[in-house]
This record gives sequence, structure tokens and C-alpha cells, in this order.
Amino acid sequence: MGGVPALRWDDPPEGPVIALLDQRCLPSEEVELVCTDVPALVDAVQSLAVRGAPLLGIAGAYGVALAAARGFDVEEAAVQLSGARPTAVNLAYGVARARDAHRAALRDGAGPQGAAQAALEAARRLHAEDAEASAQMAGHGLRLLQELLPGGGFRLLTHCNTGALVSGGEGTALGVIAAAHRARELRRLWVDETRPLLQGARLTAYEAARAGMPYTLLSDSAAGSLFSAGEVDAVLVGADRIAADGSVANKVGSYPLAVLARYHHVPFVVVAPTTTVDLSTPDGASIEVEQRPGHEVTELPGAAAGTPVAPLGTQAYNPAFDVTPPELLTAIVTENGVVSPVTGAGLAELCNRSRSGNGMMSI
Repeated sequence: MGGVPALRWDDPPEGPVIALLDQRCLPSEEVELVCTDVPALVDAVQSLAVRGAPLLGIAGAYGVALAAARGFDVEEAAVQLSGARPTAVNLAYGVARARDAHRAALRDGAGPQGAAQAALEAARRLHAEDAEASAQMAGHGLRLLQELLPGGGFRLLTHCNTGALVSGGEGTALGVIAAAHRARELRRLWVDETRPLLQGARLTAYEAARAGMPYTLLSDSAAGSLFSAGEVDAVLVGADRIAADGSVANKVGSYPLAVLARYHHVPFVVVAPTTTVDLSTPDGASIEVEQRPGHEVTELPGAAAGTPVAPLGTQAYNPAFDVTPPELLTAIVTENGVVSPVTGAGLAELCNRSRSGNGMMSI
């Protein structure tokens, strides 16, 4: 994706900063949000100025590096960043990568400046690894689609946003879709609005339009009619946390799509890097689901924020994610390959597999 990068590290004379493409302003404006300290970055994470599991991991790592470079308490910064959004496991993973590098450098006598540089190098490595993982997932995912749908001309449904805005590369599910588009095998991309904050309408449609994809936007509740009309060949979504048994937490609305897909015999595919797999979380019931503020449901989002759509005092149920059990998944695609059928044993083996393999062995 051209234009403003989703995240970049900058080092002006007045001190290092993290510059973010403020996703709250899209698609109408491409505005950078500059974070000079960890509290500003935490606010950006919680307000969804920066979002998406892989990018949150990258942001967390750079946040630790920022705290170290500016002389703040790195350990406290790591705690603040890790707790900013509880469901997305990549955030804590990225924070831990940079924090551990900082700790190791201090133990080795590097001094504050050398330890800060070690944290920054760890963040940059994670950023580069995620870009590489995106490319590998795109290749594995496209080959899987070609196996599942040998006729080509894919009509793919996606939910939320999973492209370059959430990644160091082209993304997860939308990265696979982009690969299908380049291979001239994408007939139609169906984009869920993704209520209540419209990440599909604002962000996925933005990316699809920039890439020249043939896409159509629909309200979330219209997906069932598409399935019943036979207009969906496969569903591709990302993930914010994958438990050890293969249960997947993703943007709320993913689970009903998986149920629809199963009923209509349509493949339901999750695309996520192995950093999103949390083998310490045993099952879906153990995933902490973030609860968002009720005003996101009772008021209009975006530029019209604050305009009520419900009576004053209305209580709202607003989970950020739902959990899809492994039996509803056709496959999970990672940079290390594809696991199908989705089982705990298969997922563990996939996570341990060397990246040097071709990754296409189903387990």
C-alpha cells in the first residue's frame, strides 16, 4: 500500500518518536499521529488509532524502544503497553521481545544507551519478520484457495480489516486476497461493514479501492443473504488470538460468519502469523474478550461521533471480539504453512515448524 506507512520510527533532533497513520481519520484523511511517550502510544492503541494484531505487536516493541531511548522506566512502560488491549496476544509478544532485548543488554553491561539500541533493533527485527510473514502467508493462502476452489474466479467474503494497515507487510487475510487479485483469480471481494466502528467500510474498502480490487460493501446482517444466494466461495478473516485448541478470537461478527459458512458448506479460513497463536491459552473459553465502551454502539462513529442513535441512557453490549471454535474452521494459514483440519496437535506442530520448509503439508 502506498501513501503514509501504518507505523514508522523517526529520530528528529528533538528526540525519537513513533509516527502512526491515524486509522480513525480514514478513509477521508491520511493523518499521522506522533507519539513522543508511552502514554500517548497506549492512548493510540486503546482509541484504535493503531490496531490489528500484528501491527499492535510491532507498536508494542517500538513503544518499549521509545521508553528506553527517552529515559523512561522501561519495565513500567512494558506493563502499560501489554495491558492496553487484553485480547490481542501480539501486543504482549512484541512488548516482551523488545523488553527482553533491553534486559539482556543491561545484564551484559551495555549501559542505558546500548540497551535502548538493543530494544530498537529488536523492534526493527520484529517489523521485518512480520513483513516476511505476510508474504509467506499470502503464498500459502493463495495455494490453499486454489486447492479448495479449483475453478478460480474467487468470490471472497472478509470481515474487519486485515491488510497493510495492520501489518509490517501486506497483511493477513487481505494479503491473501491481494495475492489472488494479482493472480487474476479474484472475481469479487465482499466487504462486511464491521459494526459498530466500520473497520470494513472505512479501512478494508479503502485498501481494496487503492489496490483496484473488484469489491462490494455490505452491512454485516446482509451476509446471510449472500450465502443463501450462493454468492460466497470462501470466507477469509484474521485473528487477534488463537488458543492452543485452535479456537480463534477475532473481530466480533466472525463467529456468526463461521456458522453461516458451515451451514452453506463454504470454507472458512483464518489467516494469522504464528505470533498470534498463544499455546498458553488452552481453549476458547480461556480467552479474555475485551469489552468496549457502550457509546460506540449508541452513537455514530467517525466524523459524526457523539450523535446519538439510541435513547439517552440505553445500555449497550459491545464486545470487541467473539470466539470461533476449531470445528467451524476449514484451515488456519500461517507463515509456516497451513493446518487443516484444525486441531491442537496440528497447531502446535505448525508453530514449531522451521520457516525453511515449504509449509504446505496439511496436518
